Amino acid sequence: MSAASAPPVLHAERREMGISHADFHRVFPRLVSEAEAEFDTAGACIRWADGRRLVVRLAAERERRIALLRLPVTDVHFEFTAFPAAARDAFLARFDRAFQKGGG
Repeated sequence: MSAASAPPVLHAERREMGISHADFHRVFPRLVSEAEAEFDTAGACIRWADGRRLVVRLAAERERRIALLRLPVTDVHFEFTAFPAAARDAFLARFDRAFQKGGG
């Protein structure tokens, strides 16, 4: 099989994040402004001109309680297609920085 006809590489990853769906939809579009993006209430599908594709799915939002403190929690599922490992790692590092909350 030639490189041109090889199937695209798929990599899936899941993260539990201290964000609400509203947080995701407010911040995430800025990370993919250079790509074609389709958003819905359950996540997003992003396509880059070079053939890379990312599908992000948000699980049901839940709440973590610590004494009287209530924090949103959402499982975020990523499916990367045709993403070289270095590009995937760079995107996830950018994603983590964008959603990083205050602290030390």
